[in-house]
This record gives sequence, C-alpha cells and structure tokens, in this order.
Amino acid sequence: MIDFTLSDEQQAMRELAHTFAEQEIRPVAAELDEREEFPWELVKKAGELGLTTFAFPEEIGGLGITDELTNCIITEELAWGCGGVATVLGGTHLASIPILLAGTDEQKRRLLKPIVERNGLCAMALTEPGAGSDVAAMTTTARREGDSYILNGAKRFITNGGIADLYVVFATVDRALGYRGVTAFIVPGETPGLAGGKKEKKLGIRCSHTGEVLLDDVRVPVENRLGAEGSGFKLAMTMLDRSRPMVAAIALGIARAAYEYARDYAKERVQFGQPIAANQGIQFMLADMATKVQAARLMTWWSARVTETGRPFLYESSMAKNFASDVAMEVTTDAVQIFGGYGYIREYPVEKLFRDAKITQIYEGTNQIQKMVVASQILK
Repeated sequence: MIDFTLSDEQQAMRELAHTFAEQEIRPVAAELDEREEFPWELVKKAGELGLTTFAFPEEIGGLGITDELTNCIITEELAWGCGGVATVLGGTHLASIPILLAGTDEQKRRLLKPIVERNGLCAMALTEPGAGSDVAAMTTTARREGDSYILNGAKRFITNGGIADLYVVFATVDRALGYRGVTAFIVPGETPGLAGGKKEKKLGIRCSHTGEVLLDDVRVPVENRLGAEGSGFKLAMTMLDRSRPMVAAIALGIARAAYEYARDYAKERVQFGQPIAANQGIQFMLADMATKVQAARLMTWWSARVTETGRPFLYESSMAKNFASDVAMEVTTDAVQIFGGYGYIREYPVEKLFRDAKITQIYEGTNQIQKMVVASQILK
C-alpha cells in the first residue's frame, strides 16, 4: 500500500520550517529582493534551528536526518517563504552531499563540525564559464605536488560563491582524461589563493549570493581530497541526482505560494459587483494551478523516496525536477494573470515569485538536460 503519511519527525520538521518561513522569512523577503541583500541574519537563525545542517551526523552537531523526503519537506516550506533564501540555505546542504557520501569520518569531524558550530555556509564549486551541463569539459586543474594539490581555475554561478566558509571544488588532475580526471576537494574558505570574483545581478532569487570563485595556486592537502583521483565525476553526478528532488521542492514551494496568493486575491478582488473568483474562467485557472501543485508534490516525494531504495534514481529525480520547475513557471505566470495589472507591480508578491521560478528550470541541470536523461533511460 502506498502511504503518504508523514512520520512524527517529518511533521515536526515541516512545522518548524513553515513557522520559520512565515515569521522570519516572509516579512523581509521583498526588501531583501529589492536590495539584492544577502540574508545573513536569516542564515544565523536557520543555523541555530538546524535547518541548514539537519543532514549532518549527530556526533558533529547535526540532526542526523538523511532521508531526501524530509529534505524536500523542509525545502518546500523555506521556498514558500522565499526562493532566494531557500537557495542560500540549500547551498550548504548541496555542498555537504559529496562529503556525506564520500568523506571520511575524520573529514566530517574536521571540516563539517565547524560549520555547525558557527552557523557557517558551504558552497559547491562545479560550474565553470565554459563547463555548465558538460562537467567533463572543466578546465580547473589540480596538480599533485608532494602531499598537496595545487588548484588553479575559475568557477562561475556558484551559490554562496566567494562568501562561503567551506567549498567542495571539482577539478581535473589531467584534462586529457576527460571525465576520468575529475576529482573533488574540500577547501576551507580562508585558504590562500581562493577568492570571490564577480557577484552576479540576477532576474530572480536576488537575495542569494551567486558569484565567481577564483582559484590561484590554492594549496589543498591530500587529506582534503574526496575519494580517489578520478572519482569526482561520478560523485558530482550522484550529488546532482540527489539534489534534484530538492530543486523540485524549491519550485514546488514557489508554485504553492503563488497559487495561494492568487486564490486569496481572487476571493477579495471585486469587479462588476462580485469577486473575480465567481467567474468560471478564474475558477478553472485556480483548479488547474491547485492540480499542478499537488501533482508536483507527489512527483517530488516519489523521487525522494526512490533515492532511499539503493537502486539508481536519476530517472525519477530528473523527471521530478523537470516537471516541478515547469509547474512553477506555469503557476506563477497564471498568478500574475489573476492579479492583472497589480501582478506586474513589485508591490504585490506574485511578481517576485514569477522571477524566482525561472531559475528552477535552469540550475542543477537545465530542463533540456533532464529530458535527455529521462529519454536515455526509457530508450535503454
């Protein structure tokens, strides 16, 4: 029997995240967006509640919650508050995935524990100016020199890039090897030679810091390498597969917020002597929006559950990310339409949600890449 009943722990985390989103995020979300201001205070408060490091082992101060469904439940609520804030907090979780998957106990204690203790930020440095979806084309190099590696290169479009306390950097030990040369390294943010570059000015999720990470002769000890040389490509793909349900959850939270705002507005906005919700055209739009949100949630939860089965899950995670992000764009577009002229004005919330939704179709692998993954699986 299929059962979507949440455990007591999952329900408690959902309520915690929702309360945080409602009381702490939503009151400042519009202002943070307008100023493109990083939410340092929210990062601190979220860290104190364990909302950024809940997946970290209990022995280093985390909550030990490793199932992807709970992650998606938390992420939906945070994104319901603000997609930008959810992206900031999710950046730490994303970067922790390869460490939790491939890191040693010593690496987790030495490098992740301080993140818990000081409510720090993590960043996953994979994308480059010329290597987005094509990870194997990366040009950042890692040259072995005694007991260290020397990293050189540049990463782009990095969430928390330039301000993070800890990075997982993917580099190649030999460009001639293609994807077989890609290797992952854990790099503390204060390491000499690592610096932040250009901060991007974005269409949406504007309170999140998206920036360059510049690596100039960055010396990383061998004990900070994740796994063996050449294992980074597989680790990166596994990380992205595991993170795509989280991206689907961000899209879901944005879509749900837009639907709820549109529903409530339709009941309040009076035209021709009656609320516009009395018009069948508006009712059908709201019905479609509610249906799409629920379908996106079911697909997101399904993909999250599959990650716990031990079998490959790239098919499900790609499908969920693709579907939920398309739903986010469709629902936010309809929300703007229901608000009419007011929906186009920054004073009203759906304009921001519309802008925030777009990135979910792009980051963690574009939707076109997701379709290629799904097609490759069904045509095997």
